[in-house]
Amino acid sequence: QVQLVESGGGLVQAGGSLRLSCAASGSIFSISTLGWYRQAPGKQRELVATTGGSTKYADSVKGRFTIHRDNAKNMVYLQMNSLKPEDTAVYYCKVVANNRMYWGQGTQVTVSS
Repeated sequence: QVQLVESGGGLVQAGGSLRLSCAASGSIFSISTLGWYRQAPGKQRELVATTGGSTKYADSVKGRFTIHRDNAKNMVYLQMNSLKPEDTAVYYCKVVANNRMYWGQGTQVTVSS
């Protein structure tokens, strides 16, 4: 079993920055993909960024967000700059480890105007 713990969410003013972290622990033999998704109230969960064989960003965050993985620590980070009110959502970490998909519990990001 693999556990994911996210941290780093909070309240920030528009134009500010936050850094999300996701730590994977447990019986990990391999990690192929790590990613961040988000879900705003009344909306479907959407991809923010993923990294594996290639790195992919949602168009809405390109140039503002950066995903980074630390293989030695089984961690993935999301650096979020120039935050906008529309970035407000619960952010979830997703990891494909041992050929199975795992989700974190989510961390709230609120951007005030």
